Amino acid sequence: MDVEYKNDIIFENGRTINEVEVISKFSDSQDNINSFIEKDLLFITKNNLLRRDVGEEAADKRKSITDLLLSDFGDNQESDKEFQELFEKKYFDYTKPIKLVYNLVKSNFTEEEIILDFFSGSATTAHAVMQLNAEDGGNRKFIMVQLPELTDEKSEAYKAGYKNICEIGKERIRRAGAKIKADSPLTTQNLDTGFRVLKLDSSNMKDVFYSPKETSQLELFRYVDNVKDDRTSEDLLFQVMLELGATLDSKIEESKVDGKTIYNVGDGYLVACFDQEVTDEVVKAIAKMQPTYAVLRDTGMADDATATNFEQIFKTYSPNTTARIL
Repeated sequence: MDVEYKNDIIFENGRTINEVEVISKFSDSQDNINSFIEKDLLFITKNNLLRRDVGEEAADKRKSITDLLLSDFGDNQESDKEFQELFEKKYFDYTKPIKLVYNLVKSNFTEEEIILDFFSGSATTAHAVMQLNAEDGGNRKFIMVQLPELTDEKSEAYKAGYKNICEIGKERIRRAGAKIKADSPLTTQNLDTGFRVLKLDSSNMKDVFYSPKETSQLELFRYVDNVKDDRTSEDLLFQVMLELGATLDSKIEESKVDGKTIYNVGDGYLVACFDQEVTDEVVKAIAKMQPTYAVLRDTGMADDATATNFEQIFKTYSPNTTARIL
């Protein structure tokens, strides 16, 4: 890692006695470097090595400033600039430089691997992976994990509408993907910058813990639909995908039959419909697709006749399909 000295160095008793302008890339900010200089903690040895005194608490230890120099791995100032190119304002005190993750991934992972960042913050890792894929044609994928930590109500992020860190990360992935494609439109036509956002939650199914003798006949009507009222078809779909072994990045296609939405996951591995009032025509359409698994909602059948015909329809059109009712 290069260090450039802009003028001659004069030593006395092993320390420099003149001001020297040094140009390099540091992992610390310029403000911190200035602070080291003001406190006489940064100096140059006779063999032209920058060193930093770690202070009175560890006076017997010296740390080479070259450990803090960065060339291929970026620095905090670069990461701030990269973030502000996308958002215009600074939302984080510290973000990872794109170069850092880019070079770590390039050096340690193949072009088909999955990169997991368990403390994703502003989603620098996703940005770096997409950039690397754009340059070498790789098909790396990323998984970003981040608790939805709330942003300070006085912060620029909060004022811009980002109530938690996850919202910032999601928006960065969108903007970074768009920027990468805009910067190299001729070579990124097929670059995949899409992503899915999933969050942990409680079960989609209602909790029923009562024994028959504790439940009145009237209360039974409360449990006719076993799915919680606030859950969507997408919620149910991803639950079923996990239960049946479909990966969360599986291809999902939607189609309409008789006004009902049918989900085709993994090119026929799983076909599902969670709408209400599902008719024989919808069940037939699903069976004719001959999926490995077919799933419908328990309360989704339009009438008793459809529920009765359900099993026979699959025996007729797709006997090898495992059909399930959620």
